[in-house]
Amino acid sequence: MLLPYGELTQCEQTGVSTLSTTDTERPQAPYALGHTPEEYERLRMQARVWDAATGRLLDDVDLGPGASCLDAGCGPGETMRAMAERVGPAGRVLGLDADPAIGAMTLTMLHDAGHRQCAFQAHHITAADPIPGAPFDLVYARLLLFHLTERAEVLARLWAAVAPGGHLLIQDYDIRGVNTAPELDWVHDVMRVICGAFGAAGADFTTGARLPQLFAQAGVGTPDGTDVAGRIEPLATGRIMIESVFRSLLPTALAHGITTEADAAATLSLIDRDARRFPDRPLLWPLMIGAWKRKERA
Repeated sequence: MLLPYGELTQCEQTGVSTLSTTDTERPQAPYALGHTPEEYERLRMQARVWDAATGRLLDDVDLGPGASCLDAGCGPGETMRAMAERVGPAGRVLGLDADPAIGAMTLTMLHDAGHRQCAFQAHHITAADPIPGAPFDLVYARLLLFHLTERAEVLARLWAAVAPGGHLLIQDYDIRGVNTAPELDWVHDVMRVICGAFGAAGADFTTGARLPQLFAQAGVGTPDGTDVAGRIEPLATGRIMIESVFRSLLPTALAHGITTEADAAATLSLIDRDARRFPDRPLLWPLMIGAWKRKERA
């Protein structure tokens, strides 16, 4: 969503400040969205939405048969599947995630689909330990840096895991443009809660737009290319995204006094009302922004 000069985004209107990409002194807070079965299903749904946008970039960096790949923060494994389809049985795909439960489900899904070249390892990407299995022809992360305070440090660690001649490819959100067109009266409250909860957990909801700056801070250099993908869908179906994120963030928002159970219930009731009244009202998703860099051979 393009904004006239001087106009504030929904998140900025709420008074929630964005974190600087150099702000690394604050301890890492727990993952704001939780680790429930409902959150795992939301992650799968979200990953499938962005399949085409990610697949296009995998092809742009010429990911092909026999390549080795790392998916850092692999979540439900949808991108690992896309990698496995491109590298074939002669390649290898390693997924890293701090959540061993989702990793086990991911590996079962991939192996059941015949992708035996896929492996998983539980790993905290913020730890100082070397990334296992490095180097890789492709190091990839989607919606990982968003949730971290040590963004530049983690990006530098990912860059170090790229083999000479290989690529670093990152995709991340900028959620400031989430809105209906025209705006409905609950949007401000929803974004206040979402941005407030993410901010309380140390996330930066502008990470996607900051990727070139992060690449420079991490010593990666200017990206070889950038990409912006968006999605618009009717409120009747798009409400699923808004409501699922809102519900997943609600425990964090309640714990930090950002909303109350009564106010949250009222907001969800308004979304339900308007989804029935205005089912065709366009809903803008967050922007998915990508950046990539090839590591020169020595």
